[in-house]
Amino acid sequence: MDRVYTKISLLPLLCIVLCGCRTIIDMFRTEEPVDVTVVPTWVPDGKPRIRPGVMLSIVVGAPGVQPATMDVQVDQSGKLPIPYLLTEPVECSGLTLEDFQKKLTKIYQEYIKRPQVSVKFAPFDFKQGVSPYGTVNVLGEVAIPGPVNMPPTMDLTVTKALQVAGGTKPFADKRRVLVTRCAEDGSKTTTKVDLVEIGEKGRIDKDMLLRPGDVVYVYEAMW
Repeated sequence: MDRVYTKISLLPLLCIVLCGCRTIIDMFRTEEPVDVTVVPTWVPDGKPRIRPGVMLSIVVGAPGVQPATMDVQVDQSGKLPIPYLLTEPVECSGLTLEDFQKKLTKIYQEYIKRPQVSVKFAPFDFKQGVSPYGTVNVLGEVAIPGPVNMPPTMDLTVTKALQVAGGTKPFADKRRVLVTRCAEDGSKTTTKVDLVEIGEKGRIDKDMLLRPGDVVYVYEAMW
C-alpha cells in the first residue's frame, strides 16, 4: 500500500520535472533556423530574371531568311552558348527577357541585316527543371530537403512547398515551421507557420504565400 502512495505522490513531481525540462529546452531554442545567405530572385517590377540553369527558346532570323530556332540552357556562369550563330557565349544572368532580346538583337546587327530575334522561357518540368520564376529552399524535417521551384502563377504557399518536398517527417514539429525572408537591403524577417492550425482548423488564411528566395525550415518535435 505504501508503494502505491509513493507512486501517486511522485506523479506531481514528475510533471513538474517534465514541464521544467520543456521550459528549459524552449529557452535555448532559437528562432533563426539556419544561417541564411539567400539572394532574393524577385525584383520590384515582378519580372522574372534569367539565371543559371534556365532553358531559353531563341528564334533568330532576317527578312527572306528561314529563322533558326533552338532551346539553350544558361550555364552556371550565367552565360548562354548559342551554337552555330555566335562564337562566344553571351552574358545574360540577371536580365529580363526583354533586355536580353535587345542585347542579342544588337549583337546580331553586326552580322545580319535587320535581325529578328525572339526570346522566351522554354517549358520546364516543375519538379526537375529550373524555374525562371525562382525557388524557395525547404529544409529541416522534410522527406526531400532542397530547392522547390516557383510556378509561373507565383501562388506557392508553405503547405504546397512542403508537399513538393515530399511532406514532413514523422517527428516534425508541425506547429513550428519557420519562414525566413531576405529583403533587398539584406535584412531578414522570420515568420512562424502552424500547420496544425491550417490543417485541423481549416485556417487556410494562415498558409503563408512564399516569395522566391524564401527559406522554409521545419523543426524536429521535442516531445
